Amino acid sequence: MWRRFLIGISIVLFIVVGYSIVNVIEPGYAEIPSVKQTLNHPIKHQMNDITGYDIWGLALSEEEAGKLHEKDLTLHNGAVKIDESFINEGRKLFFNETFNNEEYITDVLGVLDGPLSVGNIAKAVLSARKEGTDNLKVEIAKDAVVGGRHFKKGEMIETGLDVPKGGFAPLGMPIKFKDGRLKAGITCAACHATVDRDLGLVIEGAPNANFDAGLLLALASNSTAYFTNTAVDADKLKAYIEEEEWMKEKESKGEYIALPNVEKMEEAVDRDLLTWSKGNFDSTMDLVNNPSQIPDSFTLGDHPYGWNGFASVGSFKGLTALNNNVHAQNSDLLAQADQSEALFEIDKERYIGTILQNAANPEFRYHHQREKGPADWLSQIDDNDTVPGFNDMIRPPTYPNVSLFTPNGTVIGSEGHTVLEELNAISAYQNALKPPLENESSYSATERKGREVFTKAGCITCHAGEARTNHLIIPVEELRTEPSRALAFKDAQSLTMEPWFYPLDTPIPVPEDVEKIKIPTNHLDKKQVELSLAYHSNGGYKVKGLVGLKYSAPYLHEGGVSIGTDVSTQIGLAGTFEKGIEPDPYNSLLAMIDRELREKVVTANKQSRKLQASHSTGEGHMYWVDQKSGFSKEEQDALIQYLLSIDLDKERKIDVDDK
Repeated sequence: MWRRFLIGISIVLFIVVGYSIVNVIEPGYAEIPSVKQTLNHPIKHQMNDITGYDIWGLALSEEEAGKLHEKDLTLHNGAVKIDESFINEGRKLFFNETFNNEEYITDVLGVLDGPLSVGNIAKAVLSARKEGTDNLKVEIAKDAVVGGRHFKKGEMIETGLDVPKGGFAPLGMPIKFKDGRLKAGITCAACHATVDRDLGLVIEGAPNANFDAGLLLALASNSTAYFTNTAVDADKLKAYIEEEEWMKEKESKGEYIALPNVEKMEEAVDRDLLTWSKGNFDSTMDLVNNPSQIPDSFTLGDHPYGWNGFASVGSFKGLTALNNNVHAQNSDLLAQADQSEALFEIDKERYIGTILQNAANPEFRYHHQREKGPADWLSQIDDNDTVPGFNDMIRPPTYPNVSLFTPNGTVIGSEGHTVLEELNAISAYQNALKPPLENESSYSATERKGREVFTKAGCITCHAGEARTNHLIIPVEELRTEPSRALAFKDAQSLTMEPWFYPLDTPIPVPEDVEKIKIPTNHLDKKQVELSLAYHSNGGYKVKGLVGLKYSAPYLHEGGVSIGTDVSTQIGLAGTFEKGIEPDPYNSLLAMIDRELREKVVTANKQSRKLQASHSTGEGHMYWVDQKSGFSKEEQDALIQYLLSIDLDKERKIDVDDK
């Protein structure tokens, strides 16, 4: 404890005085909450339902595994042993592991080089740590105009970063000293853990519903490094290139690559990023500005994963594939350089040059005076010998093509580990997470009545099973929700291949002559896979599990259904987050099931240009439990009380009692 305390104090003091560190010292600090700092540490509940083995997505209890031959339970054959030690290792990685994304986040994106200074972040943390906060307020360090928005020195902005009571840094934002520079990275916890605003304690696995990722990215000095996650497509990029005749001649000879104007590119990207609603992040590189809501990590039984169910194969029923996509794509866009032509219709050299020409660290910056082209320049500054990019990545056998297991093309993993070892540990930890336990071990009379309404209203048709999902993807035409995100994987169809990979005991770096295996796919329904990839269709959305709804307002895949504590005035995202008002879970769920209230939500959202630009409307999922459907106010109330209390253990208890 004292060692942790001293390290934390040292880091904070270093930040405040604006120190410089010599290259021989590389200290770092990440906030990993203790048992006393969290409301739902996994060791606080029984883990009998998740310990055992996972064999390429097949979950086996210890008893079931004991009936198999010993050779079937080897890592080489895909068997991952899940015990308390493995879960605790996953927890540590969840809060601490960046997979080296601080290189991209700091040296390329420049998250610490804009008007949001390190010193002011540290000052805010010191001010908030006594009680903790779920929304760190930081003072702007200098005047700036970002995406047409004016920021004044001394102005306080809400970041949505969380600092637990007694913490020394925001959750999920480790800070390190490397190569003589202070660097900040991002871990799973930045988005998938939060702090209870009343208690200052961490809720592990709850989405950081007010995290303003768009604002933080826009304030970075080179937010162009995230241009593929906005609406700046190939045509717009070309329009920003001020190309002259001599450039065209040199380009035709391979002697020059014309790049877009830095200021125009940055302005366009910033404008899109500033439209993202709090709690939303655009996790797909589809050149469409359509961020989706940050999901919870109460993942057990909620497969397939991702809003469109794309993560459906591999360890932990696709959860490891989802975690890989997060780290191998969303925190280092250079990893897609080899697919840029096929996915974005952007030449590889231009793609890399666009991202690096305004890199925050001058030593990473590409300019035309370099003797090398952008790709050669990247290979010179990048220590990764297998794929482009700074993150710790390996190339799967299918590279550079994508597969069902690797829709991003690459696989994350650190040297010294076996393939997927770290990602599988994170998956095991997420499956061990449950929302903070209530005092009751079973549903109240009102909640039981709500459960009956749930069945009577037909909700159980799709939201079946203990986790309240039938694991299916529903066509967008049926759900009638905002459709743009359902098409996010459409451009990857031409690259999609069978999911070949390596045995799980393969070391990193991967030997050249290693065995190659095919990840099992016999459990998949072809039509469901095609629907997730928008193949011969407009795509669809996966039936979301309903565990932890109390902690995941607002609702729908784009978080558009939002109501504050005042149902009459705080309506839609326009009337809540856009006005600095937190959504109320009860009232927001009421808007999910009451058609008159939902109509008000959609109308309010459509009046906001910002929300229209980010495709956040709150439309669709028109399954009503209201008076027009024959349900009373009392039945509505009971249903919402049930929805807010759904728990796997309580569901199992009812099943046992019914039998």
